[in-house]
Amino acid sequence: MKVDGGVGGDLPAVGDAARAAEAAGYDGIWAAETNQDPFLALLLAAEHTERIELGTGIAVAFARNPMTLAQSAHDLQRFSDGRFLLGLGSQIKPHITRRFSMEWSRPAARMREMILALRAIWATWNDGAELAFAGEFYTHTLMTPFFTPPPSPHGPPAVYLAAVGPRMTSVAGEVADGLLAHGFTTAEYLRDVTLPALAQGAKAGGRTRAEVTISLPAFVVTGDSDEATETAATAVRGQIAFYGSTPAYQGVLAHHGWGDLHGELNRLSKQSEWVRMGELIDDDVLETFAVVAEPGAVADGILERFGGSVDRLSFYAPYAVPEGLWADVTRRLQGA
Repeated sequence: MKVDGGVGGDLPAVGDAARAAEAAGYDGIWAAETNQDPFLALLLAAEHTERIELGTGIAVAFARNPMTLAQSAHDLQRFSDGRFLLGLGSQIKPHITRRFSMEWSRPAARMREMILALRAIWATWNDGAELAFAGEFYTHTLMTPFFTPPPSPHGPPAVYLAAVGPRMTSVAGEVADGLLAHGFTTAEYLRDVTLPALAQGAKAGGRTRAEVTISLPAFVVTGDSDEATETAATAVRGQIAFYGSTPAYQGVLAHHGWGDLHGELNRLSKQSEWVRMGELIDDDVLETFAVVAEPGAVADGILERFGGSVDRLSFYAPYAVPEGLWADVTRRLQGA
C-alpha cells in the first residue's frame, strides 16, 4: 500500500513541506483546490523534490475546459519528470454555476467526455495524432504548431477521478487511471457500492478492476491521552457531519440506514448549527466512518478495514496527532 501526505496552499511554505514529506518517506503528496490553486503549489513541490509523486486532490474539472486542464497537467508532468497525477472532481452544481459561472449538466457523462478529450489532446502533443475530438459537451479540432507544446518524454499524467456515487465511480472504472474515493466512504460502502460500480465501469472500458488504482483518505481518531482522543473525536465528528449534510453524499448514510440523519444535518447546516451537527454523530456513526484506535493500533485498524481493497491511502485527521505517529503508521502500511 502506498501512503500519501499533503501540502497546503501557503505558497512560501510549500517547498519545505514537500521536502519534509519526501524525507518522511511518503509515496505522494496531494494539493487540494479549496482556497488556492493546486497546480501552483505542486509546481513548487516539484521544484523542491526528486522522488515523490505529486497530485491534485482535487482540481475542479468543470471550472475549466479540457484544453486548459490538459495544458496545466502536461506542463507539470514534464517539469516533474513524470511524477504528476491529475486528480479531478466535479464539485457540486451550486459551486460550478454560482461560484465559477460555468455550465452544469449530466456530471458523469460530462466527466467521461472531459477525460477522453484530455487523452485526445495529449495524444496530439505527445504522439503527433490529429486533434479531432468532437463530443456532446466538448469539441477540440484545432491545434497549430505555434500552440503545440514539446512532447512529454514520460507520456501523459495518470488521471484520477474523485467519486462517491455509482455513476461517477463507473466512469472512473471506464476511463480513469485511478479512483479518488472520498473520506466520507465506509468500508461497507466501498465493498457494496464502490467496488462493484468500479468493476462495471472497467468492464465497459475493456479492462479489469486491478488496472484502476484506488486512493482513499481514511478518517482516524487517536491520541496519547483520553483528553486528546476526545478532542480528535470531536473534530472528526464535525467533519463527518459536514459531509453528511451534503445531498451528494446522502447515499452513504442511506446505505447504513441513516437516511434521516442526513435530513437533520442538512437542516442544521442551513442554520449554521455546526456544533450541534457534530453532536448528532454518535459513537456508532463515528466508528463506522473512522478508525478509532490508540496510536499503536492505528495501522492494524486501517489494514483490517481497507487492506486488500485500497492501493494508496492518506490520513484524514483534522487535529494535532502524537509526534512521529504518521511516520510509524506509514512504515507499517508500506510494508504490508
